[in-house]
Amino acid sequence: MQLGLIGLGKMGGNMRERIRRAGHTVIGYDRNPEVSDVKSLAELVEKLDAPRQVWVMVPAGTATQTVVDELGDLLEPGDTVIDGGNSRWTDDEKHAAALGIKGIGFVDAGVSGGVWGLENGYALMVGGEKENVDRLQPIFDALKPEGPYGYVHAGRVGAGHFSKMVHNGIEYAMMQAYAEGWELLEKVHSVENVREVFRSWQEGTVIRSWLLDLAVNALDDDEHLEKLRGFAEDSGEGRWTVEAAIDNAVPLPAITASLFARFASRQDDSPQMKMIAALRNQFGGHAVEKKG
Repeated sequence: MQLGLIGLGKMGGNMRERIRRAGHTVIGYDRNPEVSDVKSLAELVEKLDAPRQVWVMVPAGTATQTVVDELGDLLEPGDTVIDGGNSRWTDDEKHAAALGIKGIGFVDAGVSGGVWGLENGYALMVGGEKENVDRLQPIFDALKPEGPYGYVHAGRVGAGHFSKMVHNGIEYAMMQAYAEGWELLEKVHSVENVREVFRSWQEGTVIRSWLLDLAVNALDDDEHLEKLRGFAEDSGEGRWTVEAAIDNAVPLPAITASLFARFASRQDDSPQMKMIAALRNQFGGHAVEKKG
């Protein structure tokens, strides 16, 4: 099967290789000419036989919108666009409608696997009309992990990215729980080998997971994480998950708290903590630390 793949970064480049290993033809385009197979989107489309399948793997928002718009002008009725980035599900609905007017199909694919996906496979959450999804099944089979799990046709357009968004929200909360437990273990004097405590949880416990394995890997590289600054970005999907929860009146206390914890990480001198310190001093005479 032929596939055009746009965006050959950490994820896209490995996805191209995994699909090729499965025996399919992948023509890749990237703004970096050193990794690109063609010089332009137009050339990519020219090299694909109709009906064409083009997978977009670029950052969500303006970058994805620009590529989808350009593909809308280059592709023909019967072709299909797959957005495998981390787009907001509401954007999927707009893209599907705009392309649909031109007879071009649209599928959204939430992709999880990161830099490990080349060897382990990628978990895929797909949204779109059954006809479009079924046509792409050989590509999904090439990308997914071996065995019965790791792929789902989650529903209509937008369902794939919505499912991946919730997946990432859960990921936020899980990482926050591991981080809080690690800090508490590091804080007490009685626990002398925190890294090995984490390692002991990898087998036989109810909290074992791939994230726990990755935490142990990180501690093997830097036992007390002394090389790192306590700063964590958010990709946007955590925010979208909380916003969707508000829209649907679904309580998400753990995921919401984990998102806010990342915001706190960006404050070297928390304004909120200033107020709390001032209030404790006012009502109880508790000591405060002065600057300078």
